[in-house]
Amino acid sequence: MPDTSTGNTAKPSRRTVLAATAGVTAALAVPGPAHAHSDRRLRRLISRMTLEEKVGQLFVSRAYGHSATAPDQADIDANLREFGVRTPAELVARYRLGGVIYFAWAHNTRDPRQIAALSNGLQQASLDLPHRLPLLISTDQEHGIVARIGKPATLFPGAMAIGAGGSRTDARALGRIAGRELRAMGVRQDYTPVADVNVNPANPVIGVRSFGADPDAVAELVAAETAGYQRSGVAATAKHFPGHGDTETDSHYGFPVIKHTRAQWEALDAPPFRAAIEAGIDSIMTAHILVPALDDSGDPATLSRPILTGILREQLGFDGVVVTDALDMAGVRQKYGDERVPVLALKAGVDQLLNAPKLDLAWNAVLKAVQGGELTEERLEESILRVLRLKAKLGLLDDPWTDEDAVDDKVGTAAHLATADRIAERTTTLLVNEGGLLPLAPDDTPRLLVVGADPASPSGTTGPPTGVLARALTELGFTATALSTGTAPSATVIERAVAAAAEADAVVVATYNVTATSSQRTLVERLLATGRPVVAVAVRNPYDAARLPGVRAYLATYSWTDVEVRAAARVIAGEAEPRGKLPVPVQRADDPTQVLYPLGHGLTY
Repeated sequence: MPDTSTGNTAKPSRRTVLAATAGVTAALAVPGPAHAHSDRRLRRLISRMTLEEKVGQLFVSRAYGHSATAPDQADIDANLREFGVRTPAELVARYRLGGVIYFAWAHNTRDPRQIAALSNGLQQASLDLPHRLPLLISTDQEHGIVARIGKPATLFPGAMAIGAGGSRTDARALGRIAGRELRAMGVRQDYTPVADVNVNPANPVIGVRSFGADPDAVAELVAAETAGYQRSGVAATAKHFPGHGDTETDSHYGFPVIKHTRAQWEALDAPPFRAAIEAGIDSIMTAHILVPALDDSGDPATLSRPILTGILREQLGFDGVVVTDALDMAGVRQKYGDERVPVLALKAGVDQLLNAPKLDLAWNAVLKAVQGGELTEERLEESILRVLRLKAKLGLLDDPWTDEDAVDDKVGTAAHLATADRIAERTTTLLVNEGGLLPLAPDDTPRLLVVGADPASPSGTTGPPTGVLARALTELGFTATALSTGTAPSATVIERAVAAAAEADAVVVATYNVTATSSQRTLVERLLATGRPVVAVAVRNPYDAARLPGVRAYLATYSWTDVEVRAAARVIAGEAEPRGKLPVPVQRADDPTQVLYPLGHGLTY
């Protein structure tokens, strides 16, 4: 176990801490790539660290609880079970952590004011330590289907929806506003944008988290969103290098293999990462994938020196922070044990070790690797310097605090929410509209039945999507009733929906990842057989439309978050024009070699 002493028992005031760090940071705001003056100061700071402090700076860990010092009992139990400490503050102190990552499931993100207080508490815990270094607090706030902070924070459409909108201005606005809100809550590193090019419709882990299938379009949007975040004082993170877009395996649960040739990688996967680097992105996240054309050793990219140092550092010229994808994922754990993975990642060229499954094991493994000569202390210092450069750039070394009293005025404001709604309207894509079925009008079809899939609501949004859609349509003048039928409706549920359709003038059905054998197909076919007009809304993958050829009107929203579902309601009602264009092609279900709806397809009224 690491030494748990802190060297300080009295808690310094904020003014004392700032005075202590001011001498180190006075000249750190050097623009551009020239680090000479800053680096001298940072190296002096590093030279005063113990080896244990240096090891800690490389780790970014989860911590359970809504409060740094007073978490709920269940979170105390989780911290004791996994880390041997009671509170997040104790975790920071024991391991001298360089960063903490927030998760909803770790109960870090109840509401914006609480998050700001947690951030301040964690910063105080780190500044109480002898090295007096602030934390780099991070999270996965991609928007769309992956976000850790929900309402009342502003939630935007996800990447594929932004890809359907095709607007660099919107991507930049998303990053700017989302970054401002994260910064107001003390979060200064966001693991987004997703730079993967989703060329595989069967991709189970990326899909709608990608901007699309066109590498040049993805590159433009990655660069734009990066600019928005970083101008707001939040580090953006392009992921998952060298590209996770063409896989049928989820690296959370298996070890994906990307079979692209080097030429294919250069053409398909590399452009968004090149664009991110050219845009000055602060950090890049690795992928737990095997790419034999880039490294035939059998190692995942996270542990590959040819990929991370040879390609990312030397060929692409990236000198920012390289962070691993979460080290508790199966893709990085299958070949080597948890004790070897962090050491091999550092040898490959990684700077930040994210969310080790067994922090004590990983921390001590790195310590022993240095003590035993497998890793040099100089190698650690290279990564620590990059991490400290980023902390300095973000202003954390001067002032790591967030104003808890100002959170409500900065997060989820009316202006931010209105911008999210306007952006969402520009993303909704009309794939099919036979006979001009859409838009619907309350005078012609006043009674609507809204049925379909209700997957767990993402991002802390209101949900469920059928309920959100029904409420939005009712506000637009219809009388809409919601009936959740789920992602795998039973025969009984289908009969109930068919009976309810008899009392409606039209039916709106939400579909979710429809497969060849999905009972969602039976539900839609039975609803079509009633003779009622049926409008389908694909609330995740747009590929659903290929499985339901009988539907006369089909919309794609690319996610089932409130902002996108409400935008679909406005399009259905004719209150907004459908303006989205497919950012991925939709192949025929019966012959995937044939394209049913090409890249760029999208109807309007």
